[in-house]
Amino acid sequence: MENKKNIKLENDEILFLIGDTGTVGVVKLSEKQMIFLGTPDNDEIIQFLDPGDLIAVSAFGLGEKYEKGIRSLIYITKDMNAPIIVLPKNHPSSKRLTMVISVGENVRLDCDITPGTHPEQDILCSCARLTGLELIKSKDGVCVIGNLQDYKIEKF
Repeated sequence: MENKKNIKLENDEILFLIGDTGTVGVVKLSEKQMIFLGTPDNDEIIQFLDPGDLIAVSAFGLGEKYEKGIRSLIYITKDMNAPIIVLPKNHPSSKRLTMVISVGENVRLDCDITPGTHPEQDILCSCARLTGLELIKSKDGVCVIGNLQDYKIEKF
């Protein structure tokens, strides 16, 4: 049977999922929003988001430094409307990314993808311990499907 945990998350809170070598931060949107995605094909995709949709940032490290980075990337994406840039496959910079982002109703975490190269916003590179988790927006926060071991909620 699949593990399922409903986590209550307010609009002014951030959920940190803590893995063995990485951290994922998740917030939910309080209002409708558009996010622009720059693709490797020189296209721009507009993703329309609804209240309750998720912004998830995966950082490849643990601790306060990475949690601050996650908060910063969420802020510049959500509050400053910065676009999300998707790199082409085999781009050399993907090896140097310290954080990647995904937005939408649900996000699957996977350590077997190349960071920053997926325009599909339902998958996000993560550390091995968080691989397989699925984050789904719910009325009161986030439903986490999979083996969630460690997490915390803080004010954003």
